[in-house]
Amino acid sequence: MATEKGRVDGRTVLITGAASGIGAACARRLAREGARLVLADLDADGAERLAKELGQVAVQADVTRRADIDRMLDEAYRRWGRLDVLFNNAGVIQGKPLLEVTEEDWDRLMSVNLRAVFFVLQAAARRMLGQDPIPGSELRGKLIQTASIAAYRGGLPLTTPYAASKAGVVSLTRSAAQAFAASRITSNCICPGVVDTPLWERLDAEWSALEGWPRGEAWKRRTAGIPLGRPETPDDVAGLVLFLSSADSDYMTGQAVNVDGGLVMGN
Repeated sequence: MATEKGRVDGRTVLITGAASGIGAACARRLAREGARLVLADLDADGAERLAKELGQVAVQADVTRRADIDRMLDEAYRRWGRLDVLFNNAGVIQGKPLLEVTEEDWDRLMSVNLRAVFFVLQAAARRMLGQDPIPGSELRGKLIQTASIAAYRGGLPLTTPYAASKAGVVSLTRSAAQAFAASRITSNCICPGVVDTPLWERLDAEWSALEGWPRGEAWKRRTAGIPLGRPETPDDVAGLVLFLSSADSDYMTGQAVNVDGGLVMGN
């Protein structure tokens, strides 16, 4: 009796920021659907634990360093000879009033959230251009970025650099879609809302402290107006990333897809 194949069976996927949050949830979902994963994160122990859990490959990588970018791509090509999907997910956030943001704050956010996203995308696309199409597809590769609904709403007053960086990710995604369409490489991004992750735990702590609220109050207030009535979880994002990694989305490129429980609609 034939075994039913997963939706990304045999596809090689590199996930940055894979050790926790959205990256880890997507890794688990993709692994269940048959993907071969390279799990990259600055947190080497976290990436290794997840890789061991899933029977996949971990790489410690600082996405702001060219040598680390090359090393994590090398791992995919060394093991499997190709990279079918890049999930360009690593990111950071900071809660700070606009007038208190320093040049160092700005540069750090942009270095991880936009500069690194560009150079990881560029390095992956260069290699994808030289490989055969994905088996069973007309495409050579897929580029997926993590943006945010903050790209459209301007973010909170305490997250101005973060929102600006995510608007840049949407723009970069669309530019890459135009640049590589003729070469059969697609580029799309996801725009999550308020997701229960370590990133939001940090923002809640910073925001609540600035307002003099107990810890958890900023999170409570920010999630109160979600039309679907509950906070977003990383698993809510994983289904969209699976879709964008699979053949079902082969005719999509240049899209920024909201997955936010209706938050943008409701505000």
